[in-house]
Amino acid sequence: MTVGKKAVPKELLDSLLADYRKPEDLIGENGLLKQLTKLLVEKALEAEMADHLGHGKNEPVENPAGNTRNGKSRKTLKGEFGELPIEIPATATAPSSRS
Repeated sequence: MTVGKKAVPKELLDSLLADYRKPEDLIGENGLLKQLTKLLVEKALEAEMADHLGHGKNEPVENPAGNTRNGKSRKTLKGEFGELPIEIPATATAPSSRS
């Protein structure tokens, strides 16, 4: 499945950069780039989990295996931007029906 690129609305960029005063606001320790990276990675992981389980968060479990969401774990991404703590969604496997 291919997803086309979506243009970022100018209004969104203007809103995100409204408090921009100096480079650190964008690329600093708590800068916009780091915040957006965290949000995008966590959102992508949530989408992968929904695809894997066959249902979105807080929706009824409809997959044959019965696997469900089971909280989150914390990991740290390391890159040119430094270290970035993120939350990884976890699953719980349904118990086997074998006796």
